[in-house]
Amino acid sequence: MFRTALRNVLAHKARLLMTVLAVTLGVAFVCGTLVFAESSSAAHRAAASKNFAGIALTVTPREPPPGEAAGSGGNALDAPLVRKLAALPGVAGVRPSVDGSATLNAADGSPLRGGKAWANLAGAYVPGEDGTDERYPLVAGRAPAHADELVVDRGSAAAGHLRVGDVVTLATDGPVLKKRLVGIVDTRDSRVTAGGTLALFDTATAQRLFSSPGHFTSIDLTAAHGTDPVALSTEVDAVLPADRAQATSGAAQAAQQATNVDLMTRGYQKMPKIFAGAALFIGSFLIVNTFTMLVSRRTREIALLRAIGATRRQVVRSVLWEAALVGLAASAAGFVLGLGVASALPGLLSTSQDPLPQGPLVIGARPVVAALGVGVGVTVLAAWLPSRRAAKVAPIEALRSAEQPPTPAASRARGIVGLVLLLAGAGLLVSLTGAKDASEANLQKAMSGCALLVAAMIALAPLLAGPVIRLGGRLPGRLGVGGRLARENALRDPRRTAATASVLMVSTALVAGLAVIGNSTGQALDRQAADGLSADYVIEARTSMAALDPAAPKRVADVPGVRTAAAVADSTLFTGGSVRSISGVDPATLHQVMKLDFTSGSADRIGPGRIAVSDTVAREQGLRTGSAVKARIGPGQDFKDYTVVGVYRDNPLAQDVLGARAEVQHDSFRPGTVQRLLVRTDGAVSEATAARLRTATGNSPLVQVKDREELVAEAGGTVSELLTLMYGLLAIGAVISLLGIVNTLAMSVAERTREIGVLRAIGMDRAGVRRMIRVEAVTVAAFGTLLGLAGGMFGAWAVGSLAGGAMTRYTLAPPWGTLALLALLSLVTGALAAAVPARRAAALSPLEAVGQT
Repeated sequence: MFRTALRNVLAHKARLLMTVLAVTLGVAFVCGTLVFAESSSAAHRAAASKNFAGIALTVTPREPPPGEAAGSGGNALDAPLVRKLAALPGVAGVRPSVDGSATLNAADGSPLRGGKAWANLAGAYVPGEDGTDERYPLVAGRAPAHADELVVDRGSAAAGHLRVGDVVTLATDGPVLKKRLVGIVDTRDSRVTAGGTLALFDTATAQRLFSSPGHFTSIDLTAAHGTDPVALSTEVDAVLPADRAQATSGAAQAAQQATNVDLMTRGYQKMPKIFAGAALFIGSFLIVNTFTMLVSRRTREIALLRAIGATRRQVVRSVLWEAALVGLAASAAGFVLGLGVASALPGLLSTSQDPLPQGPLVIGARPVVAALGVGVGVTVLAAWLPSRRAAKVAPIEALRSAEQPPTPAASRARGIVGLVLLLAGAGLLVSLTGAKDASEANLQKAMSGCALLVAAMIALAPLLAGPVIRLGGRLPGRLGVGGRLARENALRDPRRTAATASVLMVSTALVAGLAVIGNSTGQALDRQAADGLSADYVIEARTSMAALDPAAPKRVADVPGVRTAAAVADSTLFTGGSVRSISGVDPATLHQVMKLDFTSGSADRIGPGRIAVSDTVAREQGLRTGSAVKARIGPGQDFKDYTVVGVYRDNPLAQDVLGARAEVQHDSFRPGTVQRLLVRTDGAVSEATAARLRTATGNSPLVQVKDREELVAEAGGTVSELLTLMYGLLAIGAVISLLGIVNTLAMSVAERTREIGVLRAIGMDRAGVRRMIRVEAVTVAAFGTLLGLAGGMFGAWAVGSLAGGAMTRYTLAPPWGTLALLALLSLVTGALAAAVPARRAAALSPLEAVGQT
């Protein structure tokens, strides 16, 4: 049976080509993503290893015990400790350093590389005996020697268009600093090469910014030749104050840094994996259809095998062997194509602000196993149903020359199964319309309902093909004899038509559902952002760990044209097992800058010990106006009683809870800080006013000034990833649908050779034959598109209620233009897919076609 399967694959290799291409696409995404992930991790590890090369141990301050404030014991890393460590017999060299974070402005005034706190490194340039720092080799200029000087890494200088001699604006944590760039260095730190920045100061300046005068944040030790690492660690531990400092090996630091950076950049791997899953899922329909058609064409051959003694199990094995061989070929091709995908991903996903690490491709066992497992596994699994159908062929069917239609019993069984799945899926989705909570349980219910709905559409498609195509059959009929024949050809085998259309149906349903949800969510976010804000501008820190300059509120309030500058202090509220965000506000100015809709109580009573909560918090914790709740703000504080003085509708600017600003500032993680300023002006929003506000904040790279339009656009921009996913799925679905329709039509033309010959013989010209095949393809595509749009919009309507729970302004808003474009693209896909089969059918000689058996 294996030899039979091999012969059949070779005999039908042209017809199996489209199946191979569909599986290849999915395997390529899987392998490319895995190779990309392993290569990125290897690049991080290599960079980290180089960065910590030669470092035997690093001494750092020890974390304080629970309940003790950080820094309460003082920093033990000072010059006397450096001298003690240098005197140890196993130590060859000591390099003290000061590390922190600084965000730089590019030459045009914009924050350099997005202002990521985790990768915006800063520290001290620590020269050795030769006057250079071996960790940061100079490539231009000189080392910093004075408080008003700094050097940056080569990548940051290039991205920010900075040159030696420029005055660079930067901020570490608060006031804006201006320093002259005196040098450019190279670095192997993987956090910087993965998209961060590096700013280096002289030691004294770095100590003032990130530690305290005379103290360091770490001390690197290199070991003398032949020193035992364990013995060195013991010597160092004996010198260190056990409760205030600790030593970590360079290898451990390199591994930890590589892991941290890898985690920070792991999000880039999600999108290719989603595309891989979509390609394999949609491609599985093409595989089922192809093998179903092949089995149908080989009915007499299979019956003959049964007649000479082949068992049903052997027939099943024969078809599955064919699928395995096809999957093996697709796996090999997909693996090779996946290497190209892995090579291209860093360039496609990198930007000037976020470059991904470059390095050689690392091909481990996982991509190879995944290619074989996914390619062969999906193909064999998809071919299982056709193989069972082949095994049911009785020997007597060898006498039949045509495929037998499904029995009424089989059609009834399919209809019952499809109806049950439809009722179950629709029931689950409809039950969500009353839910206003996007909990994990409701999300799982929504996913289950959508999966059942897709399964129901696939099961019912053959039964719906006839009525739907006949209902819309007037349009093809107006195209003459060719159009009427195309409609009849599509109706000839509803199962084949449905199987071909299912590929397009599933992809259209996915894209249509995402398009409706994405557009509705975007509009709701736009309305919510616009309706919740009275202020004309919002000035805020770019990162959660940053704060505004303490003097910034006063300077902003003094800007001409500013009517109100309301400071907001953001922190965290702990209420037993719940963690909520809290905004500290001044009730006297709150109504001038925020539009709050209180369902009970009011903001006027907010004060020490008195808070207002959002609808979501009130609902989840069973609170109402007058309720008492035990909570604490920030770390290290005792829980105390708070009284709820109001409940307001969810507002993104107000966050979860509102409290008195003085109280939030006093108890927060960073006492006395302000994270936002809500600014109301006398005139209209203008770039000149925004420029004056940016000047008032010192053009700090840690601060951004956004007007109402920018806030609304930013709120709508949160669905950009969903839209990117939608267009990616649309492209994958279109490609695989194109392959499926081409495959089906090509095999259909081969089956109808004599029929086409007769049509040519009785007078149909080649243009008529081509038109007939094209109309048939468009008819199949229209059927799949119609079912897909209906299913996708129904799913979006039901699932959208979950979004309504989080967004009070959510309403279903189908993007009719996008849906129309989607339908048009689907029809164009059908027309394009018919090009090759139509040309092949038109090229048939009438006499030769009629003479074929």
